Amino acid sequence: MNYLKKAILVFCLIAARHSFAQTGQKAFPDYLQPDHAVNAITMVMIHDVTSPPVAARYYAYCLLSAYNIVAANNKNVPALQTFINHYKSDSGLDTIGSKYDYRIAAYYSILETAKQLLPSGYMLKDDEDAFIQLLQKTKIEQAVIDKSVKVAEIASIAIINFSKTDHYNKLSTLKRYTPLKEEGHWYPTPPGYFEPVEPNWNSIRTMVIDSANQFSPVPPAIFSKDPSSTFYKQAEEVYDVSKHLTTEQIDQALFWDCNPFAITTSGHMAIGFKKISPGGHWMNIAGLACKQAHLNFDKSIMVLALEGVTITDAFISCWDEKYRSNRIRPETYINKYMDIKWQPLLQTPPFPEYTSGHAVISNASAELLTYLLGDNFAYTDNTEIPFGSSQRSFKSFRQAAAEASISRFYGGIHYMESIEKGNNQGRQIAANIITKIKNADILPLVK
Repeated sequence: MNYLKKAILVFCLIAARHSFAQTGQKAFPDYLQPDHAVNAITMVMIHDVTSPPVAARYYAYCLLSAYNIVAANNKNVPALQTFINHYKSDSGLDTIGSKYDYRIAAYYSILETAKQLLPSGYMLKDDEDAFIQLLQKTKIEQAVIDKSVKVAEIASIAIINFSKTDHYNKLSTLKRYTPLKEEGHWYPTPPGYFEPVEPNWNSIRTMVIDSANQFSPVPPAIFSKDPSSTFYKQAEEVYDVSKHLTTEQIDQALFWDCNPFAITTSGHMAIGFKKISPGGHWMNIAGLACKQAHLNFDKSIMVLALEGVTITDAFISCWDEKYRSNRIRPETYINKYMDIKWQPLLQTPPFPEYTSGHAVISNASAELLTYLLGDNFAYTDNTEIPFGSSQRSFKSFRQAAAEASISRFYGGIHYMESIEKGNNQGRQIAANIITKIKNADILPLVK
């Protein structure tokens, strides 16, 4: 990595950590706040331009590693095998008898797991070293530090081995996807004309839900060029709204853009902008909510791990439908049949339209966080400040999810039907996950 890229990454990490900070009572040292580690891996994923479904998978495994350590040290935290599909405990954490700090181990394991999984995970070595140095400065015994790191490595190996069985490594061997040129189907859009993102993602093993197609939505409206048809009217609705957007609607669309790689063109020059993914946005919401609720370390890890698991399953379910229905994006339809010069406010992502990914994962996240932390949980979301947007305040997670969903309509990249069906799909996924974690005795964490 050249000096300029490294300087930019360090700047973004410092800025993000500063803006993500929340004031309030701390139940444990700030250097053990799990969201610091999550933010570190987020920045590496931004550097790598990690796609939204893949990013969710990384978050889940990194936090499950930490969850394992917490569960081994807290009898009130159910073991992973009680709710994670096909997981069998083999970490050996319960056999470790010498003294270590499980919180240090859990924090370090987030970084260590990401270091092993992410393409540019080696960049996290600096974060690990800085964390160790901070522990030493706070007079933690070196023997405790060393043993805690060893535990973290054991937990990371166990989760990494588990990750190798979810079919991710087989994606490259599957048949290459070729966009269909028939009318009504998705086709790459300007300005990048990127290849489709993860067309075989439905082959990834689900975390909690039974299968990728367990919550398939009803089929979308049938494609038609007839101005009197339901489909044409849906596109016309997107077109009409785009012509009369209010400042508030524009702000909402830009705040929830979460496009990992957007391109701006000027003449023959193309400039790429890297941003946080939709899953990364909700992981940060989960982190700031944990701080605001003054959760202890163990509960914070639980929230973040469950959020990672939820967005992983939500993406698998959503992507299963996207490449089944393979529906044309508003930009393609409007340019071809209504207005050749029309452009959406947001850049159209490189994958089929139905259902809206943000609608699915936002509603799944909101339902999970509402179960764990309560309804009417008011908070201010400053996730997007490092990426050029201001902060926004919400009265509840559900209100945030509703705004995230409709923002895709304002942005011109989804029909309303896809948003509404995506909202329902996300809620169904969350309801299933909540039922299963309830059965595992994971109860609401805030009374």
